[in-house]
Amino acid sequence: MPTLQRFGSVSVRMYADDHRPPHFHIVAPDFQALVRISDLAVIAGEARPTEIAEALAWAQVNREMLVLKWAELNERN
Repeated sequence: MPTLQRFGSVSVRMYADDHRPPHFHIVAPDFQALVRISDLAVIAGEARPTEIAEALAWAQVNREMLVLKWAELNERN
């Protein structure tokens, strides 16, 4: 489970051989959320927007890298 970025106690992670749709995990001591890469929508978990704002802003700028990392970890031929 590579940690792609950290914001204090919040981590952006992606798991190998994970389920679709392509997504990443925002993990903190008191919450976890799954975020779909295509539109950065929270698809599972619970967190207040202020808790994940920095991670979502980072993901917006780094979406292409997230797509490539998902393919590397999950699109095995």
